[in-house]
Amino acid sequence: MDLLPNQIEMTHPRHPLDPLSAQEIQSAVSMIQIVMQSHSMRFVSVSVNEPEKAFVDEYSPGQIWDRQAYAITYDPETSETHEWTLSLTSQKILGHEVLSGVQPNILLDEFIECEEAVKIDPRFQAAMEKRGITNMDRVMIDPWSAGNYGNEDHGRQRLVRALTWVRQDSDDNGYAHPVEGLLTVVDLNTMRVVDVEDNGVIPIPEEPGNYAADRIPGLRTDLKPLHVTQPEGPSFTVDGYQVKWQKWAVRIGFTAREGLVLHSITYEDNGRLRPIIYRASLAEMVVPYGDPGANHNRQNAFDAGEYGIGMLANSLELGCDCLGTIRYFDAHLVTSHGDPFTIKHAICLHEEDFGTLWKHTDWRNQNTEVRRSRRLVISSIATVANYEYGFFWYFYLDGTIQFEVKLTGIVNTGAVRAGDKPKYATLLNEELMAPIHQHFFSVRMDMEVDGRNNSIVEVHTEKESLGSHNPLGNGFYAKSTVLRTEQEAQQIIDPFSARYWKIINPHVLNEKTGEPVAFKLIPGENVLPFADSESSLIQRAGFITKHLWVTPYNPNELYAAGPYPNQHPGGAGLPEWTAANRSITDSDIVVWYTMGHHHVVRPEDWPVMPVAYIGFSLKPSGFFPFNPSLDVPPQSPLHGSCEV
Repeated sequence: MDLLPNQIEMTHPRHPLDPLSAQEIQSAVSMIQIVMQSHSMRFVSVSVNEPEKAFVDEYSPGQIWDRQAYAITYDPETSETHEWTLSLTSQKILGHEVLSGVQPNILLDEFIECEEAVKIDPRFQAAMEKRGITNMDRVMIDPWSAGNYGNEDHGRQRLVRALTWVRQDSDDNGYAHPVEGLLTVVDLNTMRVVDVEDNGVIPIPEEPGNYAADRIPGLRTDLKPLHVTQPEGPSFTVDGYQVKWQKWAVRIGFTAREGLVLHSITYEDNGRLRPIIYRASLAEMVVPYGDPGANHNRQNAFDAGEYGIGMLANSLELGCDCLGTIRYFDAHLVTSHGDPFTIKHAICLHEEDFGTLWKHTDWRNQNTEVRRSRRLVISSIATVANYEYGFFWYFYLDGTIQFEVKLTGIVNTGAVRAGDKPKYATLLNEELMAPIHQHFFSVRMDMEVDGRNNSIVEVHTEKESLGSHNPLGNGFYAKSTVLRTEQEAQQIIDPFSARYWKIINPHVLNEKTGEPVAFKLIPGENVLPFADSESSLIQRAGFITKHLWVTPYNPNELYAAGPYPNQHPGGAGLPEWTAANRSITDSDIVVWYTMGHHHVVRPEDWPVMPVAYIGFSLKPSGFFPFNPSLDVPPQSPLHGSCEV
């Protein structure tokens, strides 16, 4: 295992899409602080203000440009959100907008301060004493976003509904010991407890649920070492934030809200650089729970828009999250008080063997041709309270792009009385349950398949009718339909018709077939929400009601549930934008794919959940004239290969 040296921090970025450095963040913060001079103001995020596409298209190395930052701040004294556009080059404020009635995401400092505010509240302490808990040092408070149910003062209050667990010791898994029936509503503006809801005492589960190696007796002793080595180094090269690997080129970005962002994904084909995706990112995610009980009926966290996936990114460790010859990228962010901070190793870049790429044995002469597959992996992992989410982009030798989310961590828990059988949850032990829930992810892909003028095509398979044209009844065929408007493009998966979607360029034709070049979006696991259509969840997360959305490009339309989902009453984002039913043919289009993981918790998911996988693929479909991986060379047997 080898670690490649990290990029040295540069005074000047190499490319307009490069993330901001710590020094650039500090410069942006200083400009805002000089203007505002507010002791209460909190910084939500500071990121690069991405230039217009036309500028990026024409940019050449060494060119001078106006480097800009985009910042969001929040003032709890006035409940106002501020949006800033700043020139780092000229040290000028280019734009400043003040928004009332919207709430930016919950900040890391607010998590910590909220826990302390709850613990010192006399009403909370009295409720805990009723349950036999007087030592606040062992109490865990998770602030859950409050949502919007029409009965709170969302104009002035910045609310969370805090849930409680108790550790048995300092390293104990507190999620094994939930305090059911107790909810604490906190106004983060004043950092005071607004209300303590006590719906009755249910005994706190006592059985431990620890998973650390030093708590597990009898660890396996028969696992032999399995080494991943690349003695000649990796096949990728890194120049600043641009990565090149096996004809692929991609730029790496990172934001506090989206986490890992990919830019300018291209494929070199016989000396021609062919664009595929301009920008790809996680546009939103939400986790709705299905238990209508008081502790759980408002649990539907928007983990990107209400918490910020990037702010919660892990610092990855060599040999644990990635294997092989690794290149890490750091993420530079800002605390709520305006101090730049760095998440070391927030992004991991490496290669993986992936089994057989293609193979055929000529049975007549026994000649065999086989090629090994490998893939480039660009990944980041975030911890959102109890859950971990790994976000993985894969690039393959045959031109395939894959996005995969790996879900692990600890399931959300609640307590039940011994002997009760919960309807909306799975029992983990006699007193502990985990509610049924779902995880929805919206991925935004600004497509440019061989250029910006693209269209979207729905493809499904139909059986042919009986007749002289199909006398034996064996016929079936793929039927293609161009989706011409935003509302036509609002679709759900249909595995029974083998439905998929193609992003085509009608102006570039395959040299062999004469058909438009294309990439096809192939769904993986998916589901629809089970919440009622009138529920607050569906009003606020309307994007989860469809698996496919397509919009014309608009630089301001970045997030599936709108820019400020925290406490928003609903209707924002994709449902609002697509109501105009704009044309999406032969134009610059953005494809949004929503995928849902349905989680009926298993006992085997406790006390820590084995990874569950969900994702989709983008495969070339007439983009190449033939298999683009024919030129992959045969691989000699690895040193040390042997029979047992």
